Amino acid sequence: MTSSCNRFFKPSTSYLLNKQTFTGGCPRWLLLSFVWLIITTSAYAQQNETSADTTDKVVRIIRFAGNDNVGDTTLEMLIRTQTNREFLGISRFTPWYFIWKLTKKFGEPPSLLNRETVANDIQRIKQYYKTVGFLDATVDTNIVEFKKDRVEVSFLIKEGQPSTIETIAYTGMPAFEDTTRIPRFYNRSPLTRDRINDSTFIHNRRYSENALVKERDRIITFLKNNGFAAVQNDSVSVLMKRDPANKQQLDALFTINPGRKYTFGDLRISLAGPEDPANFADQDTVQRPSLTTDNHVMYLEKDPATQTKFSLLTDQVLFKPGDTFNNSLYIKTVNEFQNLGMLTVRQFGLSEDGSLPDYSKEELPAMFALKSLPKHSVNLNVFGMHRYGFGSGAGLTYTNNNLFGKAENLKLSLNGSFEYVSSETVREISSGTSDSPIEGSFFQSFDSRIEYSLPRLNFPFSFLDDRTYFTNAYTRYGLSFSRSDQLLFDINSDIRFNIRYEVQHNNRFSSFLDLIELNLLDTNPSAEFRRSLQEEFGEDSFEYQRILEDFRPQVSSILRYTFQSKRTDLIKRNYGYFSEYSAAIGGNIPYLSDRFLVTPDTLEGNLPPLIPSSQNSLSYSRFFKGTADYRRYVPISNSGVFSYRGFMGLALPYGNSNSVPLNQRFYAGGANDIRGWSIYSLGPGAIPLEDVTINGGEIKLLAQTEVRQRFISNFLSANWIAAFFSDAGNIWYGPRTQFPSASEGASNITLEQQRTLQRGKFYFDEFYKQIAVGSGFGFRLDWEYLVARFDFAFRVHDLQDGWFNNKKLYFSFGIGHSF
Repeated sequence: MTSSCNRFFKPSTSYLLNKQTFTGGCPRWLLLSFVWLIITTSAYAQQNETSADTTDKVVRIIRFAGNDNVGDTTLEMLIRTQTNREFLGISRFTPWYFIWKLTKKFGEPPSLLNRETVANDIQRIKQYYKTVGFLDATVDTNIVEFKKDRVEVSFLIKEGQPSTIETIAYTGMPAFEDTTRIPRFYNRSPLTRDRINDSTFIHNRRYSENALVKERDRIITFLKNNGFAAVQNDSVSVLMKRDPANKQQLDALFTINPGRKYTFGDLRISLAGPEDPANFADQDTVQRPSLTTDNHVMYLEKDPATQTKFSLLTDQVLFKPGDTFNNSLYIKTVNEFQNLGMLTVRQFGLSEDGSLPDYSKEELPAMFALKSLPKHSVNLNVFGMHRYGFGSGAGLTYTNNNLFGKAENLKLSLNGSFEYVSSETVREISSGTSDSPIEGSFFQSFDSRIEYSLPRLNFPFSFLDDRTYFTNAYTRYGLSFSRSDQLLFDINSDIRFNIRYEVQHNNRFSSFLDLIELNLLDTNPSAEFRRSLQEEFGEDSFEYQRILEDFRPQVSSILRYTFQSKRTDLIKRNYGYFSEYSAAIGGNIPYLSDRFLVTPDTLEGNLPPLIPSSQNSLSYSRFFKGTADYRRYVPISNSGVFSYRGFMGLALPYGNSNSVPLNQRFYAGGANDIRGWSIYSLGPGAIPLEDVTINGGEIKLLAQTEVRQRFISNFLSANWIAAFFSDAGNIWYGPRTQFPSASEGASNITLEQQRTLQRGKFYFDEFYKQIAVGSGFGFRLDWEYLVARFDFAFRVHDLQDGWFNNKKLYFSFGIGHSF
């Protein structure tokens, strides 16, 4: 330690580092929306701290005074003294307690005063104030019986002045051969700012126990990843020194006792079969430079029933026996085994038998005891069906959980069905257009699918598989074929093929690459099929256009990369952020086939059918598509969240293509989009829904905000959350969008059609006038693994009616938060 650290000393008062999380709070709004809850009751067992000091006085009011820097909701969740549950946060309005008074059986028993609990609450509040920098805060109570057996408990707080940490220093850090390692570690700390000397830095911020805890954990992680395996929480302590001239000014010194440095010893891996007892008849000893160092050894043993290669086990190990101990690589190796999907980790440890590590030696042997899952499984489903007639079907799925002995997963699925439809039904649906006799028919369908996945990156990215940020990866292949003979249409062939690479780089970042996503659809819809759709949906309806698009003979391909970054609970979404960005190019495989294989040196614009009996040509489109989606969740109280989202999407055709496939276009409206409009019903631009001819858009802008506040906790096993939201956005046509007749060279485009098309296109000087805005309120039922959402929205800006002219209330329901 340098001489500058001699001015630090251990003070007479020490402050312990503790991690604490606090939640809670109730608003006083949206009363009328939930009055019906008053009559809803449940049996509720009140859990109070009990002791000999419990009185028969009911706590009706809890107050806090002097807490200028800490909110009431935070303090309410700190203390154990509680009133009975208040409805919507209305003071002393406790319907469940009143019901208990009437029935003595249902509802909520009274919350009685316990003086020992109050005394403990004082200590909890004082300790919390110390964690946020008010080291001299004092807390007292005043208990007043304002009515017979009814008391008010007041916590009287004197916060004092907050303390500030002037400097951060470190002593006891071990030396490394790489002299830049420790300075780099210091510079990456969120606590260090300007350097005073080699180990002392300016901090000059409010004292925060949470920040000091995180820095202690960072030091421990650094040491464990650099050989110091025995370091624990008590190996790092923080000493505080007050400035004699200003007792609110502090200096912090991290004192570090790293202990001995260790290396990995020999490694033992055993893989038992799915059935006990284990038979480790297959054994091997591995000692080569790529897997071990010096004279260290990997001892491998497995049950022959596992049908697993030893190389699968060694490939998952991210450290070498004989290397400097690295706790991060050791834990990641455990995760690598777990992510294989064909085995479970029964035991692991830093000793030969999995017992506690022996830190008296310089080497720490490691062991992993694994157990394989059953390799083969077969699932058979038989079902009956009734649509136009009666039929039956069956499905068979076979799964091989370890195909070639390296955790490959193969799944084969076969499904088939048939249905008999009577002549009367056929005549009714086919609109009776034919005078010839109509007989009953059998309609049948068949589909098969092969899925093959590997827990690693395969060609052409296999060279990345051993990189630190690519170890948790999957390669997936899929191929499916289906055909169907139905009442008014036939699917000659529907072939889908995809190659997908998935990488979870760490807990935050993930990548997804769809190297090939190819779909070939060859159909024969009949004229009766079109007439039936027109009668059911209308010729100009979106549903009619979408179904026709789905049954248009076509071939599509996509090359797409998606990157995700997240730091939030994907169910609760009450902190952190989630973002996703993607870029895709479509149509290149059919274009190259058309250009160089089918008709070399000639561009036809379509491909011939795969089925010889089919007369259809397969159309295709070439396009670019990109999206950016960012969502943020900001806690505004211990039970409230402000969240916002921004989305931008762009899809543009190129080459000889004038349109983007229908399933790759953007749409607006719906429970998870702009609330107040149903799905697919908004845009493009300012075109009314009934005038839309070309469905979907190539450009989309979306902004959403939402404030969520819990107002009832643990009622019907769920937290009740009130929400206020605003959504804004729209979709637009791109610059190359044309009417179908125009793209075919027709000249009969009317002036009205041209005007409609212009209303749907994106213009920089006009688009902001075409932003639809919806706003409203709702509530959520938040169970542990499920959120049910009920929203009521108004159209603040209706593109046809203008601002605030649409008085209708629109309801939407969803599962999960809207974003």
